[in-house]
This record gives sequence, C-alpha cells and structure tokens, in this order.
Amino acid sequence: MTGARPGRGSRTQLWTGGVIVAVVVLTALVSLVWTPHDPTLVDPAHRLRPPGWPYLLGTDSMGIDIASRLMAGARICLLVGVVSVSLSALVGVPLGMLAGMRQGWLGRLVVHITDILYAFPALLLAILLAAAVGGSTTTGMVAIGIATIPVFTRISRAACLQVMEQDYVLAARGCGTTWTAIAVRHVWPNIAPLVGVQASVSFAMAILAEAALSYLGLATAITTPSWGRMLYEAQSKQLFSHPEQVVWPGLAIALAVLGFNLLGDGLRELLDPRLRELS
Repeated sequence: MTGARPGRGSRTQLWTGGVIVAVVVLTALVSLVWTPHDPTLVDPAHRLRPPGWPYLLGTDSMGIDIASRLMAGARICLLVGVVSVSLSALVGVPLGMLAGMRQGWLGRLVVHITDILYAFPALLLAILLAAAVGGSTTTGMVAIGIATIPVFTRISRAACLQVMEQDYVLAARGCGTTWTAIAVRHVWPNIAPLVGVQASVSFAMAILAEAALSYLGLATAITTPSWGRMLYEAQSKQLFSHPEQVVWPGLAIALAVLGFNLLGDGLRELLDPRLRELS
C-alpha cells in the first residue's frame, strides 16, 4: 500500500461535480438580475413555440419562456437545498455528537428518537404539514429538513465514537476537560469533513425531494417557477404532442442531482484516508 493521494477517479468526480454545481449556482445568481424573458409572464399568443429565437428553449402551454423558468427555478432549487440541509445539520449534528459522547441512557434515547424519526419520509411529512398549514415552499423545506435529521445524527454519532476512542481525547478527559471543550476542540474538527460530504449528498436528495413535492403540488406555489412544477405541467399536457417540454426540466433536475452527488463522492474519497489508499 502507498500513500494518501486521491486517485484519478475521485479527482474526476470532484471536478465534474464542482463544474455542474458551479453552473447551477451561477444560473441562479444570474437569474436574480437577468433572464431572457419574464419567467412569470403569460403570453397566450406565443404558446408552445419551438426552440429558436427569441425563445431559446421554446415556450410552454401558457406562452412562458422555458429558459427563463429554468433559470428562475434554479433559485428555488438552491434555496430549498440550503435551508433544508442547514436545518437538518444544525439539529442532527449536535444530537449525533451528544449520542456519541454520552453513551448512557441519554445517548440511547437520542438513538431511539432518531430511529423513530427515520420512519417518516419527507413526502409523508410534507403531506402532513400541507394538511395542517397548507402547501408552500416553506412546508417543503421544513419537511425535507426534518426527514434528513436522522442521517446527520447517525453520521455524526458514528464519527464521534471513533474520535472518542483516540488517546488525545482520553488524555483530555483525564485532565478534567469539560465535555463542551472536548466537543469544540477535538470532536467537531475531526467530524466536520464527513459532515460536509454528507451535506453535499443531502443537498442532491433535497433537490430531488423538492422536485417530487412540487410535482405533487405540496411545495412551491403554482405562480413560482419550479422544475418539479414544470415537469408536472409538461407531463400532464404535452407529453406526446411536445415531448421536449418534459425534457428540459427533467434534464435540469438530473444534472443538479448528479452534480451534487459527484461532488459529495469526490469529497468523500478525497477526505477519507481509507478510500485514498492506492494499491
């Protein structure tokens, strides 16, 4: 066995995922200040225009420019990802560290609660929340965030258990260092890379979940551009007459999910020494 350099495959995944993610982020940022046309303007006189000039990807059944809707939909995609992943990480990581550092009844309680929460998928939580407060982007973000908490809790707990067995942690405990200081100085710096990798993977799952919820009408409102909503409208109205209407939002979702998954896999192989070993 030799060394601690990432392999060519991991570098390729990292760079490919990074480029795709950068394109999605750049598209969302550009859409804040400019789009080819108004992404919410209904123009029946130009409905179902084929790709060309001035509608680069054509128009939908309401005459809205598809390219502009895709650009605006990237904002919702990233917003849902950032908020839901942040929510799940801010709750799940401290719970995982608590369960890993305090392995008595308190740690077992956290594990049991996490297992119970793991039984409720994002779709079911969104349906429950939509029935209680109504479907919206906020409902989708909260549902996805809550459903992802167990993932961060398990990742953090497993990594924390490994750190707590290290000699420097045992020495710190022997010197009377408080649990809070151990968590801040020793545990968090060592598990942060794994949390970052999981955040990238969870971001991809959040995008996919938001698209599914929007497709079902449980997340983003009809008046707000969303890739999932675009997919539903095209599939229900123009699947056979204008199949390209389904291709564009489906391709956007697939590329965004692929980009964050590749980025997460590349980071995992880059940061995990067990995966960096080359025979």
